[in-house]
Amino acid sequence: MSAIGATARILFLADSASAMTAQLQGLPMTLATAGALRDDVSTDEITPVPILTHYDDALGRFPYTGYKVEGACPVPAGAIRDGGFAVTVAGNRYGKGSSREHSPAAEKLAGIRLVIARSFERIYRQNADNIGLFTSTDFSLLTRLEQGEPIDTDALVAGRDALAAAILRHGGLLRFGQAHLSDVEPAPTGAPTGPQTLFEKIVQRHLLATPVTPARPVPGDGIFVRADWRFIHEYYTGMCAHMLHAAFAKPLQLRDADRIVVFEDHTSYVGESPAHVRGGLVDNVARMCAAQRDFVRDYQLRCHRTLTEDESRGAAVARAAGISHAMMAERYALPGQVVVGTDSHTPHSGALGCVAFGVGTTDMANAFVTGAVRMTLPQCLQVRLDGVLAPGVTAKDVVLHLLARADIKAGAGVGKVFEFTGPVVGAMSIDERATLTNMCAELGGFTGIVAPDAQTVRFLRQRRGIDFEIEPWMRSDDGAAFAATLVIDCGTLVPMVARPGDPGNGMPLAALAQRVPVDIAYGGSCTAGKREDFDRYHEVLHWAVQRGLRLAPRVTLYLQFGTTDVRDYCIRQGYLETFQAIGARILQPSCGACANCGPGASERPEQVTVSSINRNFPGRSGPGQVWLASPPTVAASAICGELASFGDLQRRYAAGAA
Repeated sequence: MSAIGATARILFLADSASAMTAQLQGLPMTLATAGALRDDVSTDEITPVPILTHYDDALGRFPYTGYKVEGACPVPAGAIRDGGFAVTVAGNRYGKGSSREHSPAAEKLAGIRLVIARSFERIYRQNADNIGLFTSTDFSLLTRLEQGEPIDTDALVAGRDALAAAILRHGGLLRFGQAHLSDVEPAPTGAPTGPQTLFEKIVQRHLLATPVTPARPVPGDGIFVRADWRFIHEYYTGMCAHMLHAAFAKPLQLRDADRIVVFEDHTSYVGESPAHVRGGLVDNVARMCAAQRDFVRDYQLRCHRTLTEDESRGAAVARAAGISHAMMAERYALPGQVVVGTDSHTPHSGALGCVAFGVGTTDMANAFVTGAVRMTLPQCLQVRLDGVLAPGVTAKDVVLHLLARADIKAGAGVGKVFEFTGPVVGAMSIDERATLTNMCAELGGFTGIVAPDAQTVRFLRQRRGIDFEIEPWMRSDDGAAFAATLVIDCGTLVPMVARPGDPGNGMPLAALAQRVPVDIAYGGSCTAGKREDFDRYHEVLHWAVQRGLRLAPRVTLYLQFGTTDVRDYCIRQGYLETFQAIGARILQPSCGACANCGPGASERPEQVTVSSINRNFPGRSGPGQVWLASPPTVAASAICGELASFGDLQRRYAAGAA
């Protein structure tokens, strides 16, 4: 029986606005006539952030509405469903970015049955498997469809690992879980067959035995592991509850509910989000948050709700709140544990020496009721950071340098574990290491990890009051197998920026051929809203205040804490006086402009933002142009009124004159 019919209509995500418009108008097209296919189609383009307020059949109206080509978004709402498209075709690294399952769900609900691309991002493809949407890198399938030949299920799952194929044949993960995961137990450990990486050791200690997964997995095998912590936030909980109650009815039996953490961390400033206000979506967000609060209440789950500015002046000050994955590192994750969350930046906690990775809604729903978390066992890359970082060069600059490497841009890190080692890593604080592991999402990796050491012990004692002892096994063995080793001479690195459109558009700031004036400077997000990041903002801004400097005319500076712990640290340090003196707007802990959910996002295409967030895909933080930079570069640029490093700022005002 064919899964894709012979008359299936094909949509080519072409790198041409006219080609896109022609297809939507009903004109026939082939791979040959479509021209170049778009690479790096992100989930922000498949389903822009405001669309995530939908978590039911309404999603089917919106796939590709953020798809940008030649400066235009040619796909209107309803076009894919109304056009009868069943197959989508694109280039490399399809589905990069967020872990949002809304993207493949929107595609499937619009009628798409198969996505063909040259390569896929790991989370997107796993999410597609989990809902029964076929994906393939085999372009011969396209040739067969263009010749009028139907495609059967065997051809669609050819080359996939056994677990992925089984899930697709069941029609998705929840049905598969009902059949195979009702009562899973830890797999026998046994003696290792050879040297292991730290990642492999942690996975082996959490491996679950099932009838359909191997006891001794190798890279590429599908497996299930037990997570020490599972966390979710409001853009996913409503969808998760909806699918769980539809599959299993009420009440649910949640596995180890005391190890589930729920966060309201994306929506506290949504009333100031131009995208949500103009789109009439604020009420949708309120309903989405209410659905999460109902789920928390019904199952008595641990929940952290983000503060608003008004609440922060009252009794709510003492309530712990903040960005989910940042709080997991501050309050929950420990070395050697497995942490999973519905956010692509879950690898943040890898800085502590644990295995932390993002999953989609169906994966989390399955994990809630079975305790089993799906993964395809990845290979590991070793990234050795040698030398010594120059003053003013940060972990963010290291990552932007990595992202700009030709091998990384070609996909060398896709789906892999990045283990960061070397003297530069050893000298870094946990906050800086978290920038490295957090942005493994942008590197295309499965996760990032740093072996625990004295810095880890110090962090746990000082931040969390825990006296942690590192066990001898918590390191990669000598001779452990890595797919490759990347060596970076960090002594040669300088302050970096990434041009608008993609985090991989990195370049040395000093190499800019012309001035880039800025309108908005935003310092915050999970990757740059930590204590040490605020030390860097303060260092630059305090230097400026001492010299009588203020924000450049026309520039608005937003500083947003990642968590209440960071906010309270800044209050104790006296940083707020400096931030207020310079003219910055201070925002309470939350995601915000990073996800186009609050102040700091652009409102007009001509606006230019310098931002310390982790990604700058089209539309990610408003319609304007977003340059990525480190915390000190964001602060210095706000004073100079154009892209500038702290060194540039100091040279400009060397004599102390304003």
